[in-house]
Amino acid sequence: MTESLDWRRITHLVIINVFVGGMVGIERTVLPLLAEVEFGIASKTAVLAFIATFGITKAGVNFFAGALSERVGRKRLLVAGWLTGIPVPLILIWAPSWSWILFANILLGVNQALTWSMTVVMKVDLATPRTFGLVIGWNEFAGYTGMAATAALTGVLATSFGLRPAPFVLGIAMALIGLALALAAEDTKPPANQTTGAPPISMGEALARGTWTDRRLASASLAGLVTNLKDGALWGLLPLLLAARGLSVAEVGLIVGTYPLVWAGSQLVFGPLSDRVGRRILIWSGLVTQGLGVSLFTLSDSLTAYMIAALIVGTGTGMVYPVLLAFVSDNSAIHWRASALGVYRLWRDSGYAVGALGAGYIADQIGVDGALSITAVALVAACALFSLGARK
Repeated sequence: MTESLDWRRITHLVIINVFVGGMVGIERTVLPLLAEVEFGIASKTAVLAFIATFGITKAGVNFFAGALSERVGRKRLLVAGWLTGIPVPLILIWAPSWSWILFANILLGVNQALTWSMTVVMKVDLATPRTFGLVIGWNEFAGYTGMAATAALTGVLATSFGLRPAPFVLGIAMALIGLALALAAEDTKPPANQTTGAPPISMGEALARGTWTDRRLASASLAGLVTNLKDGALWGLLPLLLAARGLSVAEVGLIVGTYPLVWAGSQLVFGPLSDRVGRRILIWSGLVTQGLGVSLFTLSDSLTAYMIAALIVGTGTGMVYPVLLAFVSDNSAIHWRASALGVYRLWRDSGYAVGALGAGYIADQIGVDGALSITAVALVAACALFSLGARK
């Protein structure tokens, strides 16, 4: 029952994740445009390298974070993540070359892996299996609301004051507030420490189960990877597509912000709904819905149509994001659940790198429209593969 949950501690973690998401949001509108305008980078592959750097780092740290938190504690990693994030906006403000931007995104990847992983794991510690979807839905809602708000706000700031430094000053405030909230948080413990003496499994065993030996966990890893492949492609290519079609930076920020805002809000519906109707139907539907929305971006030619596409993609992403985390939690025992979530997040966030580099390369060869069309096909294919792997 939800009334038995520790809502005071859960709410504190939800608020922290608003600022976690905001740290990514400061980049989503401005950085692809900054690459072309200030650094003169024409290659889409080179532009999207910052997303790949972020994704590879975040994915790798995710894997270790889950297992490490079972040994050293959740709060220590949460605070460490915020300390790593403080330099990021400062580097983005003063970076003299694109290599500095890439370095900032390595730090951002560590920040996001540690902070977002711990807010998820700590909420799962405080939840019951019947409320995984509810608490994870709130966590993801908070993070992507923060991302959407800062993506839209940085577009407005960039229109009024330029691409640097104003949009990134917001990130300094985000990092300092996030650190203060993390220091004030109460630590949580793995449920195994409270109910059984079973030790955590090895990292290698967790990786094997989440990648190939457990069919359900492996299918969830694939679905998560392709979902973030799509997000990596949109993160890098959508601002360039919209700017090339004549939209202002503020309009680009509105569309780029709408997508994660709908993603955020819809998770409040689909996370708890999955506790009642089951996880698989929402994951199947969400993958297909994302594919339809991405396709619509390539076919649109007006602000209204782009907004509709953003609504569709955001809804589809909201259908799968908290539900896949709950699906993994359902299919892993309490004494290694944090490790299982770490492996899932490893593969899910690898999708940023695959999407950024793959979409960037394809865009250089056949154009942005072609790259996004292939992304849409990949989402529908992932739905079919998940359906096969996740069968009871």
